[in-house]
Amino acid sequence: MLYFVLKYLHIIGASVLLGTGAGIAFFMLAAHRTGRAGTIAAVARIVVVADFLFTATAVVLQPITGVALAWHVGYSLTEGWILLSILLYLVTGAFWLPVVWMQMELRGLAETASKGGQPLPKRYYRLFHLWFAFGFPAFGAVLAIFWLMIARPAIEW
Repeated sequence: MLYFVLKYLHIIGASVLLGTGAGIAFFMLAAHRTGRAGTIAAVARIVVVADFLFTATAVVLQPITGVALAWHVGYSLTEGWILLSILLYLVTGAFWLPVVWMQMELRGLAETASKGGQPLPKRYYRLFHLWFAFGFPAFGAVLAIFWLMIARPAIEW
């Protein structure tokens, strides 16, 4: 029974990471494409809350359920596919943490522009392009982790 509980929680956590990441990216991009500071500010406020509420919770719980599941099944954390998953998880985090900060900055820049009836500043556009670029390696790493969890390939180090 413990195996199924751990596996269930681990799959739910992975789904939350993938789904929230994809959803946040979609909504931020859609808001950005309007070019309207008020819309961007409103969406960015929700995105920041979602990232802290859902993504951050899953980020903390995912390694806990993963390690518990591996130990319960008898896998070594140094098995190739597990070790590569852990490394990719760290890569994802290295891109996600700055993205959270960027989202808060984008929100603030859009709020300021909206309240002042001003266009979005150049810094907003530079930061948005950086935010967009950071999404690709993070999202790719998450997709690779999903594949590793499903396929569990034999990887020798």
